[in-house]
Amino acid sequence: MAGLSADFSAAIIVVMHTSPDSPGILGNILDRAGPLPAANAVDGERIQPGRIYVAPSDYHLLVEPGLIRLSRGPKENRFRPAIDPLFRSAASVYGPVAVGVVLSGSLDDGTAGLRAIKQLGGTAIVQDPEEALFSSMPRSALEHVRVDYCLPVAEIASLLTRLARERVMDEELREVPEEMKIENRIAGDDNAIEAGVKKLGDPSSYACPECHGVLLQLKDENPLRFRCHTGHAYSVQSLLAEISEKMEESLWSAIRSFEEGAMLLRQMADHAHEGEKDNTPEELLRQAQDTKRRAELLKQALTGNGNPLASHEGGAG
Repeated sequence: MAGLSADFSAAIIVVMHTSPDSPGILGNILDRAGPLPAANAVDGERIQPGRIYVAPSDYHLLVEPGLIRLSRGPKENRFRPAIDPLFRSAASVYGPVAVGVVLSGSLDDGTAGLRAIKQLGGTAIVQDPEEALFSSMPRSALEHVRVDYCLPVAEIASLLTRLARERVMDEELREVPEEMKIENRIAGDDNAIEAGVKKLGDPSSYACPECHGVLLQLKDENPLRFRCHTGHAYSVQSLLAEISEKMEESLWSAIRSFEEGAMLLRQMADHAHEGEKDNTPEELLRQAQDTKRRAELLKQALTGNGNPLASHEGGAG
């Protein structure tokens, strides 16, 4: 943002993965970083050139013709705000003059949206992954999208300035695919079933980690993407990350249950009488040791070498 001039002739819209309870200070940071005014976006405000609009916490930021639209639609790739909904809506509205930029981040949010921008004639820019703090998002975009520019961050501002001056809506907008329209409606918080989510793909073998409904595998998608009947969307990487996280939560819960069981068995042993036919102190202590051993085996599975749950890179962008 510091490399842009005060007369920059386009609007910039920013999505960064944040938690729902984030204080949302990115707008203030960007406002101080350069000459362009920046602030959290407001639902329904008009898009003006020379301004920076930042997605507020727990809202998707979408664009309609000339307008900002905020939505509490289903999470995509485990986040709200997510990058793909913004990119798809920008591609649908602005077609060949839309420019998508994917910066440092984990996993692969932004890849499908950047492909949508290219599909409708826009320009795709990716930060050089060699200099990115987290290279997963840039690398995914480079692998799956015909990117126009791959640059260090220091060179992106001047490129954006040139593109903003050059790109004029002088060609006819391409027809927006029906599948993209459906996904835009879902991100806009329309009922997913009524929006036509069933047209997007066929039922897969997987359940949505968020709502436990059946995930549809989207047609002709590379990399693979999934959506459930309530609208939650996952790339294959974000789905694996979410499943791994749920697995870890479940296993830690099981460890806690085993350890509590072992403690209770030992306490029962302390109060048992030698003459009892069943549940003698020795038998209870044996059960306690066996239960404790099971807990230790689960811990080893979670924290041992080569365990994907222990080493999986988290998602942030």
